[in-house]
Amino acid sequence: MGNGGPFLICCVLLLALMAGGQSDTPRNKENCTYAVTIETTCTKGAETSNHISLRFGDTNSNDIVVRHLNSKHIRRVDPLEPEVLDDVPRKPFQACVVDEFQVKGACVESPICYLYLKLSGADDWRPGFAQVHVLEGSRSHLSSEYFYFRRYLPRHVWHGLDVCDDKEVTPFGIKHKRKVFWKKQVKKLPVP
Repeated sequence: MGNGGPFLICCVLLLALMAGGQSDTPRNKENCTYAVTIETTCTKGAETSNHISLRFGDTNSNDIVVRHLNSKHIRRVDPLEPEVLDDVPRKPFQACVVDEFQVKGACVESPICYLYLKLSGADDWRPGFAQVHVLEGSRSHLSSEYFYFRRYLPRHVWHGLDVCDDKEVTPFGIKHKRKVFWKKQVKKLPVP
């Protein structure tokens, strides 16, 4: 063999490992479909044409992030009745409108307990409420309650609500609380 022999053998072994090594990698979690309902308030200047991102999840480290929620818009709905007003594609996040979006992501295993929104762009946006429904029948009980905002969102940061019980949810994901143990200091009494 010449100088390239060991290199060729390494390449062949690497290709063989890549082709046959798929069983060693963990399988992707099952995906679920979610219907996200978001209201934009009726305040003057509440609408936006900027990109909105969404982050929601449960306490079991299932974090679903949707970078451009605008592209997942399905329809405008009547806030007082579950009836669809129209199926004509319209621009989402207009004032006094409730929009519905459909997103896919990892399936939650416990009820959805946090939701964050992020506004990217130059204009303001004032959402009223947001709610996430799990569309898979056996998991529909894991849908969220309403998350109320009713204020202008700050730009370029995650802003939202967390009603999870035992874990702290930050804009960067779930922060598992650490237990810190320390020895209790015992006061020594002076000897008389």
